[in-house]
Amino acid sequence: MQLNLNNITYTYPLAVEPILAGVSATFPQGWTGIVGDNGAGKTTLALVACGLLAPDAGSVTPALVAAYCAQDATEPPEALEEFALAYDSEVIKLRRDLDIADDWPWRYATLSGGQQKRLQIACALWRAPDMLVLDEPTNHVDATTRKVIEHALAGFRGVGLLISHDRALLDALCSQCLFVSADDATMRPGGYSQASGQAAIERQSAVRAHEEARREQRRIARETQRRREEAAQKESGRSLRGIAKHDNDARHKKRVAIVWGTDGIAAHQSARMEARLAKADAQAASTAVARRYDANIWLNARPSRRPVLLRMEEGVLEHDTWSLAYPPLYVGNTDHIALVGDNGSGKTTLVKSLVDQLSEGTRYLYVPQEPTEAQRTEVLMRLRGLSAIERGRALSVVAQLNSDPDRVLEGDVVSPGELRKLMLALGILDSPELIIMDEPTNHLDLGSTEALERLLAGYPGALLLVSHDATLLGATTTITWSIEQRGSQAWQLTVR
Repeated sequence: MQLNLNNITYTYPLAVEPILAGVSATFPQGWTGIVGDNGAGKTTLALVACGLLAPDAGSVTPALVAAYCAQDATEPPEALEEFALAYDSEVIKLRRDLDIADDWPWRYATLSGGQQKRLQIACALWRAPDMLVLDEPTNHVDATTRKVIEHALAGFRGVGLLISHDRALLDALCSQCLFVSADDATMRPGGYSQASGQAAIERQSAVRAHEEARREQRRIARETQRRREEAAQKESGRSLRGIAKHDNDARHKKRVAIVWGTDGIAAHQSARMEARLAKADAQAASTAVARRYDANIWLNARPSRRPVLLRMEEGVLEHDTWSLAYPPLYVGNTDHIALVGDNGSGKTTLVKSLVDQLSEGTRYLYVPQEPTEAQRTEVLMRLRGLSAIERGRALSVVAQLNSDPDRVLEGDVVSPGELRKLMLALGILDSPELIIMDEPTNHLDLGSTEALERLLAGYPGALLLVSHDATLLGATTTITWSIEQRGSQAWQLTVR
């Protein structure tokens, strides 16, 4: 069993350019990752593949029974009531594997986002489709939910398309990954780590080819200019001007040279060099490589002179429905700390308590999980109030985080992902001693996540990240604060 996309083109109504243009791909049995920047057309491609969008051109073959799990799980899934009433062996297995309580389908609107996502996936798997398409199935879910989702999806035996920025999930499930960009769609073997490694090798080869083409272009341009000058000199020599009217011998020699073309050789050579230069220009243009920013923006950053930025004595955070006990906590001036735990375990509450206890004068940057409308307005106002030099520095960071600075400057509309990038970029201008980010990869595509990873890994000051992204935390942090459940409503933080 496999699905074939043949030369697919799709343009949204009122759009000037197609979002998909001539895309072809083969999806065999098993999971294929669909990765790419935000807006590259990943979801559109998936909707075309499962028959929810009809392409403007191209074909999708064969016609498979498909199920699509949207990124937003707030809408009750198809066949929810039938799933709730069924008690066959498959339903029982799915409820066990995804840890679904019997009453969840009857109170769907009251479930957490992670619970809704589990039930959405369970209903899709229960329908036993030929093809299953999942759009960001682990967005905003905690580590426990992510594990049960991964386990359930590993047993699917149809054609699976997985749109995700979860690198660990892509590595665990996928045998190939389709990289979708504005220009094309390229299939590479393996999970994301293997496929992106192959992409990096291809990029290095493309960079070398581009550099070689540029060197050859410059060499031919120099030679072409020399031939132009030589031809111009020869052309001026073809004229009889300057030869005396009665100097018949000189005039005869000049006419013989013109007739036999000896004076035209340089002109012919110049014309051939012009053709070679045009070919070199085309070759250099065809090997253009998308820009990637690897510069170190922390060249002027320094850790705080104070060895310890924050110290909290052992204590308990109390909430209406839960409590969180924690040991003595310290944040050193170069510590890179990961704060992990399930949703609802008190991570964000703990972070806010830490921020409240920072000593006056500590330069810190706090980027919350979901910035408020007031924060969005404040950020945009500050950006517009910067000097040209400072605005350029901030937008340079935005560019390094895989966003278009021009789009950030347009109007008052900025996406959640771009807003968080902008908050980080503006915060960097203040030379923070401590950066705190709550779920920094929410709303980010894989390219932006990897760019953020590179940026944070090189930060010389103190860093506290709250995240479910194990790959990001592994690359950027060395200390883990882990929150684990110790009772029905009791949580305990441990440091390791």
